[in-house]
Amino acid sequence: MEEGSISDAIEQICRERGIDKDSVIETIEAALAAAYKKDFGNPKQLIKVKFDLEKGATKIYRVKEIVADEEEENSEEDDKKEGSAKKKGKKKVDDKEKDGAPAPGLPAGREAGEEEEQRGVRIPEREITISDAIKESGKKKLKVGDTIEKRLETPAGYGRIAAQTAKQVIIQRIREAERDIIFSEYKKQEGNLINGVVQRIERDQVLIDLGKATGVIFKEGQMATEHYAPGQRIRVILEKIEESSKGPQIVVSRTHPDIIKQLFELEIPELTSGAVELKSIAREAGIRSKVAVHSEEEGVDPIGSCVGQRGARVQAIINELGGEKLDIVLWDKDPKVFIENALSPAKIVEVKIKKKEKEATVFVPGDQLSLAIGKAGQNVRLASRLTGYKLDVEEAKEEKLAPAKAGDKKQKVKDEKDEKSKGDKKENEKPKNKEKKDGAKKKGKKKTDKDPSTPSAKQKSLGMTDKKDKKRAKVKKTKAKVKTKVKKEKKDKK
Repeated sequence: MEEGSISDAIEQICRERGIDKDSVIETIEAALAAAYKKDFGNPKQLIKVKFDLEKGATKIYRVKEIVADEEEENSEEDDKKEGSAKKKGKKKVDDKEKDGAPAPGLPAGREAGEEEEQRGVRIPEREITISDAIKESGKKKLKVGDTIEKRLETPAGYGRIAAQTAKQVIIQRIREAERDIIFSEYKKQEGNLINGVVQRIERDQVLIDLGKATGVIFKEGQMATEHYAPGQRIRVILEKIEESSKGPQIVVSRTHPDIIKQLFELEIPELTSGAVELKSIAREAGIRSKVAVHSEEEGVDPIGSCVGQRGARVQAIINELGGEKLDIVLWDKDPKVFIENALSPAKIVEVKIKKKEKEATVFVPGDQLSLAIGKAGQNVRLASRLTGYKLDVEEAKEEKLAPAKAGDKKQKVKDEKDEKSKGDKKENEKPKNKEKKDGAKKKGKKKTDKDPSTPSAKQKSLGMTDKKDKKRAKVKKTKAKVKTKVKKEKKDKK
């Protein structure tokens, strides 16, 4: 293999997988060290391999930790014992020690204060005394705790065996690096709206291709009204990401309430600019949702800006949610007004609130009771979630309905007056239109008088008529001749 081919291959892997080049080199060095220890070294040894990327060559080193010499350790310990004895004096001996029993924590036959064993080279494959290290390396400035490296010769069959064992370790480390990158990348997007493509369906789980990774929609995150098909493009909320033995598991959802919030922010620029504020959301995924909006800027209609021209904005959101119905409601500081808006389109007579208990009783006309409650209690349930109040809907009595009916009558009177004023305007406009039509008719008559196609009195006296009349006369003559011929032939036969 050429020198540049190894470095080119590693750089290509790094580009394709998005892995750091230094981490790949570290994995290669660790793999080569493991291969040498397995086949040529001792398992207790500390082996370090330096891989030259440009040349493709390896250098093997044995690593040992420097420890103190045994004589030095013993002398230091004796000095410490003598110093402590002079300062503290003689120690009091326990009753057990007087009787000849050993001190707790020490073996029998050993006095208190003595060490169990002397500190020296315990593992010769990994440790070396400071005196031996100075002799071996030739360096005088060495301390206890430092490490020294000694280069080892590369065995004859090391290249082939190293390539086989290193291959498996390199692949494993590259996969681990990829998992770490995917985990860190998608961890930042937790709670965000992302695009995906339906890959396949396995029992109750739907697998979504997110680009670099695969997400899972469990049964709880699926909409009951939706049918998923391979290749279908959908938007999902990245609910959470967890580490597992098979790699990072990404859980996505279609039922999360934040999906509506983020779709509104994408479609409605007034929300991102701050002109309109989305206050609260109540959702029953796939069926119906209620959204409360508010604006403090003058001249801005929050509901109109969400709906868009001819409902274009809200329709785009509904299509993305698979036909889920959306009710956009005006938020208000007054909880009574907010509850009335949340229960729309039902008409409310009165609202009684208990602020401490967060409860409210809503009185509705008898014909509006089913509309306020909704199908299977859906409307009142969503309104309760939206407002944060526990709602109890009751039918209003006749006494409470009387002022409401009076208000309705006043509204009807106003509507009738408006209709009459509009009718009067139309009647005033009618004579003008008649005059215009009469003028147009007179002009039309003059044109008909001048039409040359109509026969004059002289033409009628001379017997000159239209071409159609002449053709009709010829047809009649021919028919009469045919009849006379037929009659003659019958007489001759007789």
